[in-house]
Amino acid sequence: MTVVGPFGLSVRDQALEADVQAGLTAVEEGLLEATKSEVPFITEAAQHLVRAGGKRFRPLLVMLAAQFGDPYAPGVVPSAVVVELTHLATLYHDDVMDEASVRRGVDSANTRWGNSLAVLTGDFLFARASQILADLGPEAVRVQALAFERLVTGQILETAGPSDGRDPVDHYLDVLSGKTGSLVAVSCRFGAMLSGADETVVDVLTQYGERLGVAFQLADDVLDIASDSHESGKTPGTDLREGVPTLPVLRLRELAARSGLAEDIALCELLDSDLTDDARHAEALTALRAHPALELARRDAVRYAEEARAALAPLPECDPKAALVELCDAVVHRAG
Repeated sequence: MTVVGPFGLSVRDQALEADVQAGLTAVEEGLLEATKSEVPFITEAAQHLVRAGGKRFRPLLVMLAAQFGDPYAPGVVPSAVVVELTHLATLYHDDVMDEASVRRGVDSANTRWGNSLAVLTGDFLFARASQILADLGPEAVRVQALAFERLVTGQILETAGPSDGRDPVDHYLDVLSGKTGSLVAVSCRFGAMLSGADETVVDVLTQYGERLGVAFQLADDVLDIASDSHESGKTPGTDLREGVPTLPVLRLRELAARSGLAEDIALCELLDSDLTDDARHAEALTALRAHPALELARRDAVRYAEEARAALAPLPECDPKAALVELCDAVVHRAG
């Protein structure tokens, strides 16, 4: 049994391990090639997050999904480069919106070069992803376009907030389905589709990816509260400081409304205060880490991971399926 990939995935089959490792290596080369420009500064900015590393979660899913067809099919690696470039581009934009200072253990692009150049670098990455995508055929372009629309819609819904009378938790889960679930689903879809897998397999893996993507983001929400910057590679409580209500905060507000406990209400009031103040921010983080709302959010992540696992049921038992099942546990284990 060999450990492979960004989550310490245990792979029993040596051929599968070789395919996945070779695929991820080719993706890394493709990312560096796709982010080169005749303008040296653009190359530096575009490769800033590529070289910082990262989990390569989406390319890993492309490689595993491709095992249900021909993993050596010519469109598999380029499609993995497309989804990772798209993801990286959103990170440049997200860091501007969140005013984040650290990403993947390095200065964020907006901290290093300013907001305008960070946004434009994200746009450059989108453009390069589109160039690669054009060679993958009209169906791949359509799939990516629909996913990108969902991704942007999710971001807009998050910024706008829930409509009157809408349950904030339900609204937030819809936001995550768009912002994160859509691109993770496309990763699975591309891997299966471009490897020539059967259409029913493509659909199963797409459903799996959608649920796994939400589980992945919910686990990140928990980590944003529970971990330190050394573990997560970014400043803990970034969303908290910016007043972005992630699931632990929404679960806290839900509990406070239901229980009316003075300490819960006081914590909600603290969260509503100016958390750009370091002392208040540290106090809020400490209190949330000890609150039952964090465990409720962790359970939500586990629930989505279990739904992802259940979605795989129609697939035949094989090593690629076993790896996808294990990935469900690996994603939420980060928040354990």
